Amino acid sequence: MPRVIKQKNNTREPFNEQKLREGLYRALEKRPVGEEEVETLIEDIKKDIRSSGEREIPSRFIGEVCMQNLRKIDEVAFIRFASVYRRFEDITEFSEEVERLTSD
Repeated sequence: MPRVIKQKNNTREPFNEQKLREGLYRALEKRPVGEEEVETLIEDIKKDIRSSGEREIPSRFIGEVCMQNLRKIDEVAFIRFASVYRRFEDITEFSEEVERLTSD
């Protein structure tokens, strides 16, 4: 797996599957998504990351890949993940994201 470039301070660190797993499970909490589906999701995300062919990737890239894959299996989990990842400042930003989701 490529190393991750943190967007806050440009530091590099090894890819941490546990952090990925924890973030996804938080977004999927109390959603009707089975364990097997979550494991497939994690493998799909890791595959997408590897397919970039890069030795280092920005953490933002990982977040975007997570959102793309989450959106395919559970829209509520996608919104939860996006709200934390994109750090919505107010309800307007949140509702704009929901509007984009419903219009696509």
